Amino acid sequence: MKNAKKTIEFKFERTIPAPPDEVHDAWLDPKIPGNPWHEADKLILNPKVDGFFYWLIRGNPHYGRFTEIERPGRIQHTWMSPSTLGEESTVTLTFQKKGENTLMTLVHSDLPDTDGGRGHEKGWNYFLDNFLRQFADASRSTCGTMRQEGFANPSRGCP
Repeated sequence: MKNAKKTIEFKFERTIPAPPDEVHDAWLDPKIPGNPWHEADKLILNPKVDGFFYWLIRGNPHYGRFTEIERPGRIQHTWMSPSTLGEESTVTLTFQKKGENTLMTLVHSDLPDTDGGRGHEKGWNYFLDNFLRQFADASRSTCGTMRQEGFANPSRGCP
């Protein structure tokens, strides 16, 4: 009889001030500050179905394989790191239009119920907050430019 290991799941949501296609593309582009790939010490990223990634950050290697990419609505990939004890976990991101914004949801499932597994909560909050900040900063910058030119748009949050 196989030993069943207890796993945990985390779910995170952020409302991003941009349309889903922009948010989806920005998440996969390592040139965009705020996403995890941007902060890599070393990165191999092939964001297509069955494409692999290797992500080294602060000396910690992470590996995975993209299992779904449906632009602009969904990205799913496996995730392995020392904190998953060598076991495969799953990261699923969805991008849902919410007015002029995008509701971005990240679910990380099948994590071991250990300190390392639970540490992913802090890590994902860090990256998601940075990612949101990039869009918020861009939105404020755009609003400032729009105000200077007399084109502020209240529907995009520009007073």
